[in-house]
Amino acid sequence: MSSELIRLREVMDKLRSPGGCPWDAQQDHSSLLKYLLEESYEFIEAVENNDRQAMQEELGDLLLQIYFHSRMAEEDAKQPFDIEDIAKSVADKLIRRHPHVFAAPSNESSEDVLANWERQKVSEKGRTSAIDGVPLGQPALPLATKIIYRLNKLNYEVPISHPISLPNEADQDQLGQVLLGLISQAVEKGLDPEAALRNATKALIAQIQEHETR
Repeated sequence: MSSELIRLREVMDKLRSPGGCPWDAQQDHSSLLKYLLEESYEFIEAVENNDRQAMQEELGDLLLQIYFHSRMAEEDAKQPFDIEDIAKSVADKLIRRHPHVFAAPSNESSEDVLANWERQKVSEKGRTSAIDGVPLGQPALPLATKIIYRLNKLNYEVPISHPISLPNEADQDQLGQVLLGLISQAVEKGLDPEAALRNATKALIAQIQEHETR
């Protein structure tokens, strides 16, 4: 571990310990969640703006959240863990899920690597459903995207209607215009795009669950 990472851990420990910062001492995992989301969105904006200075700053804010949560986790009486445990678990996972690099080097394509990663996740976590492990509370668009991604990877035959078809050569900009146009129409008609997509995705999840019980 570099000296600055050790220093950050020491700073966080002092802030959280008796005699430290009263605000930091009052926080728990739940109270910090909104900051984790805010910092994530701020980093996304920095990347989109190609602002290198802001990217460094926002990554620091995200790192702070990880150190803050790990410091609080040390205090748990039943299942404590710290930043070292977190680093070990993710390093072990990366090695385990990259056998083409760490075990038997191969010339697998990026698509092969991603498919193997998904298979290993299913095996490791004992997942029995395409829905397992998907955070259902996330915004509707990433939720729908993740669910459909899982369907495609698992080759589930669950039909999805396509009232609007994109041309085969459509790019990101064209897709963005189509989505923006649909949202504009929804707003004009007094419809909630987020709620509509979430309800449609929930219906799709119900279809998946029915498919898995056959």
